[in-house]
Amino acid sequence: MFMLILTYLPSLLCGMHVVRTGREMFWLWLFIIGPVIAPAFYFFAVLLPEMMGGRTARGVGKVAQHALDPEREYRNALRALDDTPTVGNRMKVAHAAAALGRWADAEAQWALAAEGQWADDPAVLRGHADALLELGRWDEALARLEQLRKQGREGETPQVALAFARAYEGLGRNQEADDAFRFAADRVPGLEAGGRYVAFMAKMGRREDAEIGLAELERRLQKIAPPLRPEARIWRDMAANALARK
Repeated sequence: MFMLILTYLPSLLCGMHVVRTGREMFWLWLFIIGPVIAPAFYFFAVLLPEMMGGRTARGVGKVAQHALDPEREYRNALRALDDTPTVGNRMKVAHAAAALGRWADAEAQWALAAEGQWADDPAVLRGHADALLELGRWDEALARLEQLRKQGREGETPQVALAFARAYEGLGRNQEADDAFRFAADRVPGLEAGGRYVAFMAKMGRREDAEIGLAELERRLQKIAPPLRPEARIWRDMAANALARK
């Protein structure tokens, strides 16, 4: 009996904090079914940021909250949009949907955001183009990117060049894709642009060039800070797998 009380004591204390501060009630259910791990998550997600109030602590809390409830930000964004239907809130919904991989939902929100006076807004055009690329709607994505290019400097960044490269590749406009990939690969931070370019070269049968590109990715990967390597390794692996298939 004593051990049972000790097991549930952290859940009881955390549960009192939930009720007193008016936080989401799903925590109480988690404390019941996971009396050990749920209070630990609550400590890092809620209590530690409250006690420390620093940027690092808030970052840890955000990661923990996302692990427990990955759709929380999406729900909050939808609620805010329902309360105040502004373009800014609609863009937040689109970003949250994209973070969950819900590209169809994100595209629908971007399309609505692009209506009226926001039709030429660079952030809206870029967001809509990215969602269309993920859905494989290459023609529509290219049309958005060409609109963005007309806005001046916002449409001439390396990140936009990478988006153009993906659209050109999807449409089979390979020379234009190669030019855009080459421009972006050396200028976009991280390994995404380089990884996509290596995969493109492998698909085009340019094995020697692709192998050189993969070696460069390996070199750059070793220079990336350890906490950032898992994400970077995704693009290195994508390039390596594309080369292995050829």
